[in-house]
Amino acid sequence: MNITNDIKPVTYLKSRAADLLMQINETHRPVIITQNGEPRAVLQDPQSYENMRNALGLLKLVSIGEADIREGRTKSQDEMFDELEGELKESCK
Repeated sequence: MNITNDIKPVTYLKSRAADLLMQINETHRPVIITQNGEPRAVLQDPQSYENMRNALGLLKLVSIGEADIREGRTKSQDEMFDELEGELKESCK
């Protein structure tokens, strides 16, 4: 993979938007759009964007879990199952 193929100036986007969208959707690689030589935006296909958002969500949950462990906010498996069973019994009444 050659990242230089995935960096395009904004003028390229303006003149060849359809080609650029086809490239993004076929390769599933994001394209960096530059303006005056500086990166200004990233274009990405919807599926890759959704996958990235899901991965970030999972990483956030892992981070929260690790913080809970460090702070001692944990329960044993038996305690958790007992609590869940109690809640299920209450909701079925």
